[in-house]
Amino acid sequence: MDLAEMRETYGLGELLENQVAADPVVQFQLWLDQARDAGLAEPNAMVLATADADGRPSARTVLLKRVDERGFVFYTNQQSRKADDLAANPYCALVFPWHAMERQVRVEGTVTKLPAEEVDEYFAGRPRESQLGAWASQQSQPVESREELDLQYASYERQWPEGTEISTPYFWGGYLVAPTAFEFWQGRVGRLHDRLAYRRASSGSDWELSRLQP
Repeated sequence: MDLAEMRETYGLGELLENQVAADPVVQFQLWLDQARDAGLAEPNAMVLATADADGRPSARTVLLKRVDERGFVFYTNQQSRKADDLAANPYCALVFPWHAMERQVRVEGTVTKLPAEEVDEYFAGRPRESQLGAWASQQSQPVESREELDLQYASYERQWPEGTEISTPYFWGGYLVAPTAFEFWQGRVGRLHDRLAYRRASSGSDWELSRLQP
């Protein structure tokens, strides 16, 4: 396979300053709705990039579970590598790669933990299999085999039979990413892509919009 010869021609749309909302969160919600309505697989999937205390980066895909005026919310095991990174360095970047629409959104922001009551409310609404899986997996830790992981799951399945309420794991929680910067990307012909960036104004409440060269 010659990767150098793999090329796509972009041209599904454009992204102009007079077409976007003044608030990037509003613009993001619009694009997310369009990605969902277009039938994209898991349009709320996002790449979460973090760095540890020494600045060594890592990235993985997680699911966005809410976005509102506060920012972006996701949930995870708080003993995982990403949680260790965020404890040492509470900043992150998000990437939403909506390739089928020739679009991408980048978000940068600061990260805080969600309060326990908000985490409990979300966990209570998860499918039972996902609740048991959260208990069974010591995320990012080595395991001897798939069979060992299945045995861990089965033990919690016995602990909480069908119909019983499963409590939130003490090591599981949620994070809020408060955005400080956005970039909306739309593919264009000849690689002259549209890139519109939002950054917080000096006032701290409004957003400033600018165009970046591709």
